[in-house]
Amino acid sequence: MGVLIQHGTVVHATGAVKADVLLEGESIAAVGLGLEAAGHSVVDATGLLVMPGGIDVHTHLDMPFGGTVSADDYRTGTIAAAVGGTTTVIDFALQAKGHSMREALDIWLAKSRGKACIDYSLHMAITDLGPGDGHSGLKEMEEMVSEGISSFKLFMAYPNVLMIDDGLMFRVMQKAGALNALCCIHAENGSAIDIVVEQMVAEGKTAPHYHALSRSTKAEAEATHRSIALAEMAGATVYIVHLSNEDALRELKHAQERGLRAIAETCTQYLVLSIEEQMPGKSWEEAKYVFTPPLREKKNQEPLWGALEDGSLAVVSTDHCPFRFADQKSLGKDDFRKIPNGGPGVENRLQILWHFGVNSGRITPERFVELSCTAPARIFGMANKGEIAVGKDADVLLWDPAKDYTISAATQCMATDYSMFEGWTVKGNVKHVFSRGELVVEDGTWVGETGRGRFVKRKANAGGYA
Repeated sequence: MGVLIQHGTVVHATGAVKADVLLEGESIAAVGLGLEAAGHSVVDATGLLVMPGGIDVHTHLDMPFGGTVSADDYRTGTIAAAVGGTTTVIDFALQAKGHSMREALDIWLAKSRGKACIDYSLHMAITDLGPGDGHSGLKEMEEMVSEGISSFKLFMAYPNVLMIDDGLMFRVMQKAGALNALCCIHAENGSAIDIVVEQMVAEGKTAPHYHALSRSTKAEAEATHRSIALAEMAGATVYIVHLSNEDALRELKHAQERGLRAIAETCTQYLVLSIEEQMPGKSWEEAKYVFTPPLREKKNQEPLWGALEDGSLAVVSTDHCPFRFADQKSLGKDDFRKIPNGGPGVENRLQILWHFGVNSGRITPERFVELSCTAPARIFGMANKGEIAVGKDADVLLWDPAKDYTISAATQCMATDYSMFEGWTVKGNVKHVFSRGELVVEDGTWVGETGRGRFVKRKANAGGYA
């Protein structure tokens, strides 16, 4: 027996139509008007929008950082994602320096095993290519691609921890180009930032908001420019993660105007939060907003929204990396350098994007689907995801555009003791969610089984160019 979703409005990235959707097994079997209900379980979607399940391509679950580990593991994090309308996440396996990518992959697959509640994939964060000319590491990149890991994360920040130099980055880019793999870039000039940080601390500037002040938009713009230039030299495609400001956006647009293969995402927090409103330098509570890149001045928000509308920014993700305020953020009570970088957001991505994007007229419902579902699937090589179409995975979101919802830590599924959007009332929220044909969220509540998520092997398609 299949599931027939009747009387809804199906929203594609290219348009919206009244249609029924039939789910059989794990796939979408039919899309059209007047589908026969006999023999099927019927879901009435009157007044609802039927959309592909969301894809968040930037999360950090069960990740060691700053002397602690991110608060959401694969169970709580993927349940929170699903309740927020997301049916697939791409997390990061972090290669430790001096260790192999294979070791990192095994560690992260072990973290997810038996816990992931929706489908997931991994980027491989490279910090080391091994001795000599890096032959062993470059060979491992081939192995990763053959196993469905088609994107590699490169950090230009966090010296002595995750940051790599330009030479190593160039070698990775050359190999990625040859493999049609995608290079995901954390673009900040980490060396310059570290000097500014040292100078601030020496002056006694240790409160949380100095984290934001220490990481200039110019440092992000410079690294954005440099990574794109190196990728052009290497014949690679770059995907700039968490682009946060107009200066970096200018570098991206300039590259795109020249026809370079440069793609970028922004995150929900940069669209609606600002240093003036959330981090004015008045209290320790501002540690809740310590993440990297940091919050920017409010003037950067409209250029980012404009770039989402015109297509120069291709994806909205979250960089979900949650830490509890009481016992994790507090590690940096007297020194912002020791505050774990990251914030919770995977549960609220679609609510924020819909309320402040669609409801305000900044983007259309179709563009909402493109940014949160269809483009992520295309760019990251997930051919069976991101569309309501026959043969695709039955990852289906029923969205109530009229539903008012107040965001609160007290009711969220994320394993943190605060919300970055505490007390905000948004219009538009999840009603039901199907993951590979299985109802996993009913009336906004998780009803699925722990561990049902599967690892998604992704095609190396150079961010959709190949």
